Amino acid sequence: YRDEPAGVVVEEIDHGLLELRGEFESSRKLTKHPLKFTFTGPHMLSRVLINDYYPDGRSLAMAIAKVLSEQVKDIHADFIQIDEASIGGHPQDLEWAMEAINVVARAIPGRSGVHICYGNYGGQTVQKGNYEVLLPKLLELEVNQFVLEFARRGYDELVHFAKYDSRIEIGLGVIDIKDLQIETPDGVAQRIETGARIIGADRLAAVPDCGLWMLPRSVALGKLENLVKG
Repeated sequence: YRDEPAGVVVEEIDHGLLELRGEFESSRKLTKHPLKFTFTGPHMLSRVLINDYYPDGRSLAMAIAKVLSEQVKDIHADFIQIDEASIGGHPQDLEWAMEAINVVARAIPGRSGVHICYGNYGGQTVQKGNYEVLLPKLLELEVNQFVLEFARRGYDELVHFAKYDSRIEIGLGVIDIKDLQIETPDGVAQRIETGARIIGADRLAAVPDCGLWMLPRSVALGKLENLVKG
């Protein structure tokens, strides 16, 4: 970006200061436990940038995807998650969004997932939509897992995923990150059991709805501790 406010695309996208492998290596030194590495995906980035260079959103997303794919190809995390928190509210973009996300997904050397939610700004939902509209297009994604918001939304929509005999696991949101109330282990277990009844325990992983960055540290830690206990 040259002589423009941050977030305005005025020339061809390149790597710039982005260094995902360095970020991963810094994180890897901090723990011996399995490590999930996450980054924002091409559709969401194309939605939050002001595009004054590419002819359309698809072209911008594909340019971003090319850069991200080159960045992640040498990241050997236990799990790599592409965050796509805008697609839920923009189903009209599905065709080219799936194409761009798959460019990145194919470059990931290990297990991978795509996270979809409906917003987490100041603890507020900022988009309307539903998962049924996104299916079956989501099944085109070449990832191992969908990481989905359910604790805040309820579990009625999970039946839409049960209709498909899919190779893709469901990262079931069982922690509400828009609420300061810390879930009990029993409450978490009940949410997992609900998911298992609907879609089968062999397809589930228990996760928070989204990131916990808006929460006080003590609340975030409490939620994570009870997620593990549940």
